[in-house]
Amino acid sequence: MNSASDPPPKDKEPTIAPFPIVGVGASAGGLEAFSKLLGALPIDTGMAFVLVQHLEPSHKSHLTELLSRATAMPVREVGERMRIEPNHVYVIPPNAELGLAERVLHLVPRSVHSGPHLTIDAFFQALAGSEGRLAIGVVLSGTGSDGSQGIRAIKNAYGLTFAQDEGSAQYPSMPRNAVTTGAVDYVLPPAQIAAELARISHHRYLVLPSGKSDDESLPDGEAGLNQILSLLLRATGVDFRHYKQTTFRRRIGRRMLVHRSEDLRDYLAYVGEHPDEVQELYKDLLINVTSFFRDPEAFAALENKVSAIVKNEDIKSSFRVWAPACSTGEELYSLAISVLDVFERDGIRPTVQFFGTDISDRALQVARGGMYTEHSLQNVSAQRLSRHFRKVDGKYQINKGIRESCIFARHDVTRDTPFSHLDLISCRNMLIYLEPVLQKSLMPIFHYALNPSRLLFLGSAETIGSATDLFIPVDSTHKIFSRKPGPSRLIQAFANGRQAGEPWAQVQIETSIGNLELEKLVDRVIQTRYALDCVVIDQNLEIRQFRGHTGFYLEPPAGRATHHLLRMARTGLEYALRETTSRAQQQNQFIERRGIRIEHAGAERIIDL
Repeated sequence: MNSASDPPPKDKEPTIAPFPIVGVGASAGGLEAFSKLLGALPIDTGMAFVLVQHLEPSHKSHLTELLSRATAMPVREVGERMRIEPNHVYVIPPNAELGLAERVLHLVPRSVHSGPHLTIDAFFQALAGSEGRLAIGVVLSGTGSDGSQGIRAIKNAYGLTFAQDEGSAQYPSMPRNAVTTGAVDYVLPPAQIAAELARISHHRYLVLPSGKSDDESLPDGEAGLNQILSLLLRATGVDFRHYKQTTFRRRIGRRMLVHRSEDLRDYLAYVGEHPDEVQELYKDLLINVTSFFRDPEAFAALENKVSAIVKNEDIKSSFRVWAPACSTGEELYSLAISVLDVFERDGIRPTVQFFGTDISDRALQVARGGMYTEHSLQNVSAQRLSRHFRKVDGKYQINKGIRESCIFARHDVTRDTPFSHLDLISCRNMLIYLEPVLQKSLMPIFHYALNPSRLLFLGSAETIGSATDLFIPVDSTHKIFSRKPGPSRLIQAFANGRQAGEPWAQVQIETSIGNLELEKLVDRVIQTRYALDCVVIDQNLEIRQFRGHTGFYLEPPAGRATHHLLRMARTGLEYALRETTSRAQQQNQFIERRGIRIEHAGAERIIDL
């Protein structure tokens, strides 16, 4: 018993097993889509549903009352610090955004700015950060692109994603923009979305067994996982054995959920019947979490360090930057803007070269186009937006001058020959997805690639580990390091005849290296004999590799994308290229042409070929 002076006992929150939370976003035409979705849902899925619609901020909303007629589940308008319960529906109030932490909804006043309020993106991103693989995102009818970035965040957090099909949507642009991100798992009418949600509600990937940790419920079985690793290596040339295994298993679990596979054996059987699934799993594994000027304070610190190099050292005729794992290009373009702004401010004009590499062909295609939504530019200042971007069909494209200085290429930093003579490497938020053995193997690569005293820029959660003999911190807070002098550990690897494509971690694998032997030969010839700007072509004059800065000589033509050498040649160069390549093929000897006049940026240049 309590004495009169004892405080009253606190009510304990009931313990509820984790359950999926479904975020549903809509704009124009949303009431009809919401009603069809809720009307087709069973009332006992064990899921909670949070509905986010664009509402007029100054008018009372009747959405809660109207949607209560569509379902027998309780429908409530969200109040401050409202705890989410399964088999309930929660509706956003007017003039607010929603936050989520520990399954408690928070009301966030809408910010005052001139751009669109991306209320759906804000909640989806909070949902992804809070719930991980128990997060589900649904984009229904509406105008604009709200929800697209949030859908990507949910998928990257191992959650499941849906979009309404265009045929059933009153206003299809919002679900269409979500689908174009490549992050949507299902495209269905609202009633079929409801049926799919009901089906997956009892899947083992979403229902965590009592007393088991999250990791214990993930797909397991060494033989099955190794078989998937082998399939990925054979199909893509990428060895995922030293990527974080928890991440790997979560991605497989997500694909099992998409395809109704109850265990790893079922999933392998599905893969055997649908070989394209290996590529879909590969896309899932290539985590795409990026934006312009991610962590603006870190970029400001980096600009100060670049400026210090400019002021204290003699900058050569060029300044070279590499962003491995560049994803869809936002990181490299941010670096280009920062570096170019520093050079203009400090009054120097070196030739600049920016290299972005990744193992995702789809991401590189987006990067080369340089086209982005307004939401991804939220950290770009108004001044930089007007100066470095132009608006095209409702999106923003990076200016041609910067695009031409940025070269994007497929390259596996853990296996392929590294770049060299660089002044800055930015490798942010890749190391955290790699096992320690692979993290450790990358530090000598970066040391080899950088010029003495030049900069390595890492993510906020990353470190150089034990490589203190290779790098010294120059800004520990923002993870900026300087290359220490001394020979590179990779020199010995080259001297010992390391095979092109062999992992730098010295992990032995069985794979065909026919194409990689070609890369090794080309690398040796170019690095030891020529060191010029060049391309490697095949017998059909298709460009297979770009080396150095080729923007002075080649540019993508208007119309259908191509890598044909003659179609990409700048004015004045096509005839000379046609003649010399033909002679080189026919005579099998070195062909040289001097004094060729070409046009670039409105000026004439004389080059040697």
